Amino acid sequence: MIFDKLNNIALYKNIPSSVIDFIKRLNLGIELGKHILSEDVYVNVETYSTKTLSDAKFESHNNYIDIQILLRGEELIYTDEASKLKVDIPYNSQKDITFYSDKLENSQNVKLDGSNFVMLFPHEAHAPQVAINDEPKQVLKIVVKIKC
Repeated sequence: MIFDKLNNIALYKNIPSSVIDFIKRLNLGIELGKHILSEDVYVNVETYSTKTLSDAKFESHNNYIDIQILLRGEELIYTDEASKLKVDIPYNSQKDITFYSDKLENSQNVKLDGSNFVMLFPHEAHAPQVAINDEPKQVLKIVVKIKC
């Protein structure tokens, strides 16, 4: 996992330049939905209400690295090693996702607040969209998907 200030994102040479350019142009008026940057990179722009801790689940992806950035609002993302967790819903190759049944409370978390980003790799399970203080709020988020 990489967790850093958004201003530093261009320092990471493994992030494609198309992603850096897209992020530099971000604004609150961005169109919701899927934005395809290349054959191996796309961005999902979504708005949703954050979840209570008890409603959040760990997930992981085999084929894509996630970069998650909030444009509005704040949320927690819990992380843990996927290999340590118990599979709840087996891998779905069409959606590139596995879900886990473990509780989040004993795992580390980071807070996304619009000034930072988190980059998550396939071996890292993550439970995104968790409400601060268990009080759900609306957020606007982008998730960059980079094929491994």
